[in-house]
Formats: sequence, C-alpha cells, structure tokens
Amino acid sequence: MSRVTVMTRQGCHACEVAESDVARVCADLGVDWSAVDVDSDPELRAEYGDRVPVILVDDAEHGYWKVEEDRLRAALT
Repeated sequence: MSRVTVMTRQGCHACEVAESDVARVCADLGVDWSAVDVDSDPELRAEYGDRVPVILVDDAEHGYWKVEEDRLRAALT
C-alpha cells in the first residue's frame, strides 16, 4: 500500500490547500497520509525550502506547489 506525505510549513496557504486535496483523494482511495512541517528539521528546511508544499508518494517526490489530482490518483491505484 502506498503512503503519501505532504511536506508543509505553518502559515502556508498553498500547503493548506494541498493538504485538503491530499486528504480528500486519500480518503477516497483508503490511503494513509501525513503532513510534515519542514521547519521542524534544518535538513528538511534546507532540502525543501520555498518549494513547499511538496507531495511525496512512498518517500519519492511526486510533485510540488499543487496537487495534480488525476496524476496522484493514478500513482495510488
């Protein structure tokens, strides 16, 4: 089963939208997901910087800045 992670940060409107979109898609497909605040870890902040939100599927970068719903659904089915 796939795992989805949204790399995010506090106060990021695009991150809130991405989390909402991921939550909806994952609920539809029965897939677990989580959010990680990149500012909680200096290495994550350095890696993802201003590209948040970044969507990971099974720890591999799937996309950033917005959720491409059809593409995400295809990756999870």
